[in-house]
Amino acid sequence: MESHSYALPKGVHALRTSSLDLRPDALIDHDILNPPSITTEKNIWFFWHSGFSNMHSYTQRNIRAWHRRLSKCGWTIRVLDRQPDSPLNIANFLDIKDNNTFPKAFTDGTIGGAYAPQHTSDLVRWPLLLKYGGVYADVGLMLIGDLDAIWNKTVGDPSSPWEILSYNAGGPSSRSLTNYFFCSGKNNPLFERCHRLLLALWAADGGKTSTDGMCDSPLLKGVPHMGGTFSVPGIVNEDGSRIDSEGVGRMLTDYIIQGQVATMVMSLVDEEDGWNGPKYCAEHIYAIDYMEGSQLINEFTAWNGPRAFRLMSLQLPNNGEGETQEQSEARRIVEECLSRSFGFKLAHGLILRVLGDTLGSLWRANEGSDDVPGTYAHWLRYGTMYWCPDELPQRQEWKVEEPIKRGPLLRES
Repeated sequence: MESHSYALPKGVHALRTSSLDLRPDALIDHDILNPPSITTEKNIWFFWHSGFSNMHSYTQRNIRAWHRRLSKCGWTIRVLDRQPDSPLNIANFLDIKDNNTFPKAFTDGTIGGAYAPQHTSDLVRWPLLLKYGGVYADVGLMLIGDLDAIWNKTVGDPSSPWEILSYNAGGPSSRSLTNYFFCSGKNNPLFERCHRLLLALWAADGGKTSTDGMCDSPLLKGVPHMGGTFSVPGIVNEDGSRIDSEGVGRMLTDYIIQGQVATMVMSLVDEEDGWNGPKYCAEHIYAIDYMEGSQLINEFTAWNGPRAFRLMSLQLPNNGEGETQEQSEARRIVEECLSRSFGFKLAHGLILRVLGDTLGSLWRANEGSDDVPGTYAHWLRYGTMYWCPDELPQRQEWKVEEPIKRGPLLRES
């Protein structure tokens, strides 16, 4: 990827080229498809049901950038799948028949609903981290910050108190970790309890095949539904009727049920098990603000996907030309993301029903639009490969909050 004379933003430094894997894409892809055996916790886990070779090109570029940035620091990118006879099939890494690892619907391949692929991937995240450690990230997450440096400061340092690194969608007093980026060592006690609770939700009523209705489980009593009170024009049921704000909240909560599970475990005091979630959170989680850390483009464009796509598709002005207002807005997005953010999450899934097209869905629909030389999108991609913010993301200061629940994890209350 050539620079096209892109300007280095303030607060950003160029990485040493010797620290990057700058070989052609075909050689990078070979390494991604043929990772070495697991010998350390420095694993970057991704999951795509049909495998890396069948991913959308813009997410393949995301994955290659992770490899180029991190492989020489000892990290291995592993894109697991469920393809028969694939060496990267999840069954080669985890026992898919173990009901303490996966629900029956995963084992049988009967997970249904409109978002079955997303919920399938949800179920592999905690088991992979519990067994092997490292990072689990969505394929739509673009890396911007220095993951190796923050790993060495937190999870990767045995003397550090920080055992989990993630984004938090709430404020310092609200516990809402985003499941598109989890980082921990093996056998993490919070993630172990989270996974037990998630499996219990899937096992309810004789075994579920979707997350529909999980938000009402007594095991999650007290955890607020997501979305708050709002109405979204145009979101309707299959019969054409409007979904009210409560219905939207329930839909969002079922969709992101893994987040609800984590919030409950973080807010649980279980004296029988010796677990104090609020205390563990305050003492052992390095939480990054999710908006600045991973959603700045959406903040600058008010979650307007078509506007973000238009701005990022603009060509930079030629030498001697002045900026238009939109070029100025696009430049600010790129400069702020590259200097302030740790990543950027390209949104897909249910959010398309709630907010309409996103930058990610439009990059998917417009093949190659994220990689046109001389555009702001290409400038952003160039920066995520060759540059890095000067500062590591700050940790939110968490205090010990009042628990939502007192009692055993799997006892209804």
